[in-house]
Amino acid sequence: MSMMHSERCPVRVKICGVTTVEDARAAVDAGADMIGLNFYPGSRRFVTLERAREIVAVIPRSVWRVGVFVDAERAQIEHVRRELALDAIQLHGDEEPSLCRGFDVPVIRAVHLREAGDAARALAAYDADLVLCEGDAGAAHGGAGARFDWEWARVVPSEKLVVAGGITPENVAAAVRALRPFAVDAASGVEIAPGVKDPARMAALVAHAKAA
Repeated sequence: MSMMHSERCPVRVKICGVTTVEDARAAVDAGADMIGLNFYPGSRRFVTLERAREIVAVIPRSVWRVGVFVDAERAQIEHVRRELALDAIQLHGDEEPSLCRGFDVPVIRAVHLREAGDAARALAAYDADLVLCEGDAGAAHGGAGARFDWEWARVVPSEKLVVAGGITPENVAAAVRALRPFAVDAASGVEIAPGVKDPARMAALVAHAKAA
């Protein structure tokens, strides 16, 4: 998938926290452009490397495989990247800014927006390929549906922006129209329970995002 972005290109949709082969297939069928696999043991959507191997086996190469990490060592991230042929790495903890560079694939830096200036501070601190903005999820490190004022993310260049935090089929079109981001990211907003995706909600999310 090209990293190039234009107004004519529909927003990309990332379904994050996929934990089963069945949900991965459903996300692909729904039209997801990216599938996120969570390697943070403290997450309710954590997957082992063994489970992740089973999941990526059903993800076509046209769909990004994104590994989500929280305060992991570079060596561990690299090992998982190689094992799964990841297309991108998402850093979701308190990693040093230097960890945003030095990988062979794009790095998505997640930032929690608690106030208007947080996005600008994150841009100054992290030299990442993409910036994922979400609300303050606290100890959950994402996937908690924590929303933020979308205006706060306007400082992030649209071609680098991933909008997350409480994205649902009901509000995704408004988010896309407001910010024209590179991508939107949903986890809890398309679930029946933590880590259990709803195929109908995934399909609705993708359709509403692409049509906005």
